[in-house]
Amino acid sequence: MKQPRAWQRMLSGRRLDLLDPTPMDIEIEDIAHGLAFVARWNGQTRGDFAYSVAEHSLLVEQIFSAMNPKAPVKWQLAALLHDAPEYVIGDMISPVKAAVGPGYETLDARLMSAIHIRFGLPAQVPATVKKQIKKADTVSAWMEAIQIAGFTEAEANKIFGKPDPKLAEVAKIRLRAPLDVRKDFTARHSELMSLL
Repeated sequence: MKQPRAWQRMLSGRRLDLLDPTPMDIEIEDIAHGLAFVARWNGQTRGDFAYSVAEHSLLVEQIFSAMNPKAPVKWQLAALLHDAPEYVIGDMISPVKAAVGPGYETLDARLMSAIHIRFGLPAQVPATVKKQIKKADTVSAWMEAIQIAGFTEAEANKIFGKPDPKLAEVAKIRLRAPLDVRKDFTARHSELMSLL
């Protein structure tokens, strides 16, 4: 019986096997492009542009760096790339991820390992670092919820927990054209790679 196609052709020309990804088939330009066009919150945000995963990733890296000013550059890069698999598998809101089950997590983990290896990071980020990135991600989600997704502060506090007010002031939510976000994501990646 013929196996179903499990690869996606990227704009770079690479063919990325989603079930068995290799680091050699991953390009930052493909990641930046894909993430700049993937909307967070299923596109249910205020503004003239969708709030992209690329913009969210830039914000999470800023928050992570503010929370962990002595963090090595490699962990700043891991924060920037924390949602990188979504360039090919999309962004699912948490209730959908829970309904899909462990298959989504397995796919995400395989892609993340290949992405990390491609850019000189360990396949698995240490649990302590992962926890710090998740904390920055949660602060970002809280900010997004109240600034652009229509949540009240009380709702956001209940779902995400109330962040340190200083962290919420690190940066403001920005809604920009995908090509502008793509350019900034790629530039930040290049900057961090040059510091490794």
